[in-house]
Amino acid sequence: MEQPGLDQRHRDKNGEISKKHSNTLVRTLRKIYGTTFAAGQPETAKLSDVLQQLNDTSLGQLIHDHKNGHLEKRIKGAEK
Repeated sequence: MEQPGLDQRHRDKNGEISKKHSNTLVRTLRKIYGTTFAAGQPETAKLSDVLQQLNDTSLGQLIHDHKNGHLEKRIKGAEK
């Protein structure tokens, strides 16, 4: 069952992102979204470890790219 979050996003989106990209390092995501992505988290942390602590801006960026089908491509490009 889907449960809305505080900002009306559904928790299942977070689960989808974690399932597909859980091993992605914060360092890689900072190459995509900038140095303030997942502020306060170590660059060597995996997305699955920090996903629940992301602020609205960082989480919003991930959900937007995932929803539009761009997240996987952006991650692969940043890992090169």
